[in-house]
Amino acid sequence: MLKFDHAPKKATNLSLNSKVLEAAREMGMNVSQTVNELLTREVERRYWEQWNERNKEAIEAYNERIREHGIWGAKYRTFARSMGDGRTSTKDKKAA
Repeated sequence: MLKFDHAPKKATNLSLNSKVLEAAREMGMNVSQTVNELLTREVERRYWEQWNERNKEAIEAYNERIREHGIWGAKYRTFARSMGDGRTSTKDKKAA
C-alpha cells in the first residue's frame, strides 16, 4: 500500500503552460498544493493499475475457484443469502 502522508516536501522545477499558471494564480490557487494532489492521485491510479496487471492470473484463479467451489462457510452465513454461495450452477455452465 502506498503511504505518502507526512513525507517531507522537496523543491523541484516544473515547466507549466504560462497562461494556465497565470490564470491559476489570478484565481488564488496554491499551484504547488494542486499539482501535489493531482500527482498523488495519478501515482496511486497507476500503482493500482500495475498491481492489477501483475496479479491478473492470481485474481482470475481465485475467481475461478469461487465459481467452482463457492465461498467457504457460505452455507453458514446469516447475511446476503439471496446472493448464493458464489458457485455457478450446472445449468449456468451449460448456458455459457
